[in-house]
Amino acid sequence: MTTITLARAGTNLALSDRLHWTDEFDWHPVEQASSYSTTGALLIDVATRQAGRPITLQGTDTQAWMPRTTMLQLAAWAALPGAVLTLTVRGVARDVVFDHAQGGFTAEPIWRLLDGEVDATLLYRPTLKFLEV
Repeated sequence: MTTITLARAGTNLALSDRLHWTDEFDWHPVEQASSYSTTGALLIDVATRQAGRPITLQGTDTQAWMPRTTMLQLAAWAALPGAVLTLTVRGVARDVVFDHAQGGFTAEPIWRLLDGEVDATLLYRPTLKFLEV
């Protein structure tokens, strides 16, 4: 079984291996633009994208719950502008940044508790949005 991890500056955080990579096959490394010249000929420009692959990891209602302590560390990292982290998914390490334009990091508690009942063991369903750099 492979583990999903996120690391920064020597701190390694194990994430739930039940996170679902929702956009794994939505990104394509080929960029293409086409236009017509003044003579009517079709002009096609093709290149390989160098970076920018979106990676969304999402928990579900019944899977990938993680404790509040993990959410606090993720929130701290997400609060660092431009911080580059190393995300390892399916055995492949990728340098990523939080994609703040798409929400970056959110987490919803599994149970609604009174403020005094919230502790480090409260479980959350996270959504992590990254861009590969």
